[in-house]
Amino acid sequence: MAGGHVAHLVYKGPSVVKELVIGFSLGLVAGGFWKMHHWNSQRRTKEFYDMLEKGQISVVADEE
Repeated sequence: MAGGHVAHLVYKGPSVVKELVIGFSLGLVAGGFWKMHHWNSQRRTKEFYDMLEKGQISVVADEE
């Protein structure tokens, strides 16, 4: 009986271009999330100082 031929994959090692593309993509995603966090922090700080300047809030604790 003739047996069927089974093709086996040969490990060629990591693809340098693929690794670079994946690393670059992950870096952009992480940088984007960090930038969004930074913008949110800046917005909150600006809102705080705007409210403080308008007198809507105070940093002095109310005495009870």
